[in-house]
Amino acid sequence: MSNGSRAVRVVIADDHPMYRYGLAAALDSSGDVEVVAEAANGDDLLAAVDRTAPDVVVTDLAMPGLDGTAATRALLARHPALGVLVLTMHEGDQALFGALRSGARGYLLKDTDSAEIVRAVLTVAAGDAVYGGAVARRIVDFFTGAHRDYAAKVFPGLTEREREVLDLVALGCGNHQIAGRLFLSEKTVRNHVSSILYKLQVSDRAAAVARARDAGMGDGGRAPKEGGTTGVDG
Repeated sequence: MSNGSRAVRVVIADDHPMYRYGLAAALDSSGDVEVVAEAANGDDLLAAVDRTAPDVVVTDLAMPGLDGTAATRALLARHPALGVLVLTMHEGDQALFGALRSGARGYLLKDTDSAEIVRAVLTVAAGDAVYGGAVARRIVDFFTGAHRDYAAKVFPGLTEREREVLDLVALGCGNHQIAGRLFLSEKTVRNHVSSILYKLQVSDRAAAVARARDAGMGDGGRAPKEGGTTGVDG
């Protein structure tokens, strides 16, 4: 193990008590892992991690209150070296990429056998990343071009042109830059942005950017070459 002979300290978060019980028993019985706390929701998870300083968190995504994705983001802001392994029933792309963008280093489905979960915990504790087979294939597909199809599925109400505009908004481009890149007038770009905000049911450009980046748009938030802004302009 990465921390010598000491057992890897783990906090489990899941809103189903019986599942937590079974998972804790499986991890503890391995001899390599010690479950130091359990939590039923994201808020309790934050408190448990602050209290126990574990090496790894194993968390579900769908929990009452603060969900697993938001909790992961908050945890890593407080504890950057913490390893987070997502263990969930959610196999959809939106859940997967939302969790990865929040900083999770592992993603397994709940039908994974206990021995593989133990290996994943040890892998994450060592600073490496681990994904189940189906999840790994989805990640490869995403980075080999299938992300365009994914964005279309996530935002089916947007036209192809609106997705192009949203991608550039997520990249950090202002309306003037978007107009230049897409050979549109700034008025047309403003109209597209207004339509995007309405269709996504978000109140401002920043919220649209957050939604788009969770969907893998905007090259993960890479800054534009020119001096653009994500603020509302024009």
